[in-house]
Amino acid sequence: MNPSTTQARVIVDELVRNGVRHVVLCPGSRNAPLSFALHQAEQKGLLTVHVRIDERSGGFLALGLAKTGEPAVVTCTSGTAVANLHPAVIEAQLTNVPLIALTADRPVDLYRTGSSQTINQHDVLGIPTLHMPEGAGEAVTRSLICRAIATDGPSHVNVPFRPPLTPSDELWPTSDRGAWTETDRTFTVETRPSSLPARTLVLLGDDRPERLLKASRLGWPVIAEPTAPGGLRHGSLLLNAGLPEHLRPDAVLVVGRVTLSRGQQAVLGAAPIVHAVGDQAQWPDVPFTATRASTWLPEPAAPDGEWLLAWQSAVKSVSVAVDDLLDTAPWPTGLHVARDLMQAMPPGSLLFVGSSNPIRDVDFASERRSDVAVHANRGAAGIDGSVSTAIGLAWQHKGPAYALMGDLTFLHDSNGLLADRMPDLTIVVLNDDGGGIFSLLEQGAPEYGGSFERIFGTPHGTDLTALCAGYRIPHSTVDGQEEFRSAIASPKGLQVVEVQAKRDELRALHRRLKATVSNVFAR
Repeated sequence: MNPSTTQARVIVDELVRNGVRHVVLCPGSRNAPLSFALHQAEQKGLLTVHVRIDERSGGFLALGLAKTGEPAVVTCTSGTAVANLHPAVIEAQLTNVPLIALTADRPVDLYRTGSSQTINQHDVLGIPTLHMPEGAGEAVTRSLICRAIATDGPSHVNVPFRPPLTPSDELWPTSDRGAWTETDRTFTVETRPSSLPARTLVLLGDDRPERLLKASRLGWPVIAEPTAPGGLRHGSLLLNAGLPEHLRPDAVLVVGRVTLSRGQQAVLGAAPIVHAVGDQAQWPDVPFTATRASTWLPEPAAPDGEWLLAWQSAVKSVSVAVDDLLDTAPWPTGLHVARDLMQAMPPGSLLFVGSSNPIRDVDFASERRSDVAVHANRGAAGIDGSVSTAIGLAWQHKGPAYALMGDLTFLHDSNGLLADRMPDLTIVVLNDDGGGIFSLLEQGAPEYGGSFERIFGTPHGTDLTALCAGYRIPHSTVDGQEEFRSAIASPKGLQVVEVQAKRDELRALHRRLKATVSNVFAR
């Protein structure tokens, strides 16, 4: 069976599973895979297909079908056919009607080539587009359809199809339309509160502070990214090293966007139940592993006391082992600086952390402090604008303010230092002369050593002392741990504290760090 036919059948099957019973079909060539799949579903009595030759009328027919509150779908081919759905989508948006525009598209490589019936269909209907990857696997396909169903008001799902566009058989994805089960690795939108098992692990990322705070107090083990409250120290390291059998959860509750650790994604992929909590159409489910989603927190269950104690004991043992490793490793590395900075900041401090390695260093090595507010630009997780963001936060904060960032992040927004007035802010720059994050990724492996420095490491050799002097900003370079602690002790005015480090041993240190955590459970 060809990929376009397979994907179209999964799309239609998922619409049916989510309660869609009416689809308006506007015939065309590019949406032929959907047309065949819809016809098959109608023949099986799973839904009703309404055929309309005018997309504008088809859109309003679907609008009427959806006004009862049950979602209805209108599907069409690519090009201006999509634009003709816009009036009905506008009406649906203003009246909060669950109209789903399911549009076919040409593969992205045909954009800007002069190909017939090819336009940029992203956000063309004035609402955010759920763009389905060409030939996406079943889990991704079903999850994106579920997001569309969960959206409050109209939604737009855009699906590129590549020839062949006709089926080679008459098979249907399922012969027995059974009820949903807990093993379905797709979104199930919860309409009422439900409970989770006693062995539930909580992952906290970026989200509304009040919801994060409430989730951190449910009584289960909590692994929080640095910008979220609470959490077990070195929790992400535990996940990255691989959880031993006795710590594996029966469910994972995800609140907000968790994006820092590949270990997070691994535990999500292995958990039988993943409950994602977020705002409508913004469910936090990057790896498409959620089995259910809601805008509210589930009801807390009595935690497994023995399991909770095992988690606490594991984290304590890992913390001792990690501190021992860092105490014997040469100072400084990003891990050292993150740990020392978090320890040395006075109560009531604010810390802005740059993307790439610094936010991960804080996550891996530093303690969790309830008396320090941690911020980061984790929406798009870029390195741009970090100096200016930190300055803005410092102006608003009524207490000591700090920022921790790498040299490339600092240089990227050095013009943020151009200002008529400056707040009290200490910017700590870990300068390893280039892109340290890449040393820890796949491209940092030894086999790519011949090209690494020029295209990933990108050493710049910038003199930060001279740079800061040009902006008339106080600058100091520290060489030791005690000198560093002294330099950050009195945050008065804007100052830059530079810590110079090397990248050549960074990959090996992180490999030893992971091994150290694994060895805690091998004893």
